Amino acid sequence: MKKKELKKKRFPLGSKNYAFFIAGIVSIIVGFIFLARGDITIAPILLVFGYCVLIPVAFFVRFNGRKKETTG
Repeated sequence: MKKKELKKKRFPLGSKNYAFFIAGIVSIIVGFIFLARGDITIAPILLVFGYCVLIPVAFFVRFNGRKKETTG
């Protein structure tokens, strides 16, 4: 493979994105655990925070700091 082809095959997300994604998954799992135990106060907060905040931030916010390459 050429060097240009290797540069194009980078992962689109950075390590902070993956950290937010993992935090969202953990928040969702813990929320379901609290829900199974009958806690109806903390469980919905964790579930909403995981589904509506952490997971979207992981995918839509760009943390990797790389600039888009321009062709020209």
